Amino acid sequence: MMNDVRVSKSSLNALVMNYLIIEGYQSAASKFAQEANISSSVALDSIEDRIRIRAAIHAGHIPEAVERINDLNPELLDTNPELHFALLRLQLIELIRDLASTSNDDITPALTFAASHLASRAQKNPEFLADLEQTMALLCFSPSNLVPQLAELMDPALRRQVANKVNEAILEAQGVMREAKIRGLVRVWGWADNAMRQEIGEVPALDLKNLA
Repeated sequence: MMNDVRVSKSSLNALVMNYLIIEGYQSAASKFAQEANISSSVALDSIEDRIRIRAAIHAGHIPEAVERINDLNPELLDTNPELHFALLRLQLIELIRDLASTSNDDITPALTFAASHLASRAQKNPEFLADLEQTMALLCFSPSNLVPQLAELMDPALRRQVANKVNEAILEAQGVMREAKIRGLVRVWGWADNAMRQEIGEVPALDLKNLA
């Protein structure tokens, strides 16, 4: 049945273009758009902005990222309090990280930032309050002696998680899907493969190398 399915070249081109735009491969997307004769879009034009925002977050430069987000879409953070809180919380974590890296015992900057930018938001949302309390606990322990739950906050993976959320929010605000279509297809493929194995046992593996 799979061998009988024929996918048009235009559909494949659209799938590839969708992935390049959403994942932020600006140069590849621009070249592919020219070669495949695909018209540009707002999403394609904003790739560079999203790349710079993502790079700033990955580097821990949260104020720069927030400024770029506001330049790109001034209403985005105002209409997405969860995302705004995630960025502010990450900025607080970066302040705590700087204190730890310099062996500075003065925690006043972190306390001041938390009181000025996070406390009022946390009072209105139990989830925000729990996240803020957990983050403030970082000030009570040595960076080399953190329990796993706190160590996760200092892991660069948190920067990537927040950057992905920002990227998805920008795309959604532009009327573009938050996730590349191919990622959804891979999940459906995995689910179908697992379902077949449970129902009928061993099934032939799909040979990706020889797919046309």
